[in-house]
Amino acid sequence: MKVENELIRIYTGNEISVISLKDKLEATGISATIQNDSIDSFLGGVPIAIDLYIQKSDFNNAEPIISEFIGGKYHLTKLFNPDN
Repeated sequence: MKVENELIRIYTGNEISVISLKDKLEATGISATIQNDSIDSFLGGVPIAIDLYIQKSDFNNAEPIISEFIGGKYHLTKLFNPDN
């Protein structure tokens, strides 16, 4: 069964960069979710990397924002391939 609004990971980085990209996406109406599954944070440490997720259905609208954020160096459809 295919889920219509499944979450896809679109970025992994440090807390500051993840929050910055999340703010840029949300300013355009794209909801973004921060997820940190690191055991370090559970134990009170500082996580090395944090993941940012969006709804798969928002990917096409988010792609230019993400691309600009990471410097426009990548074609995100190939990099993240949300259809797999």
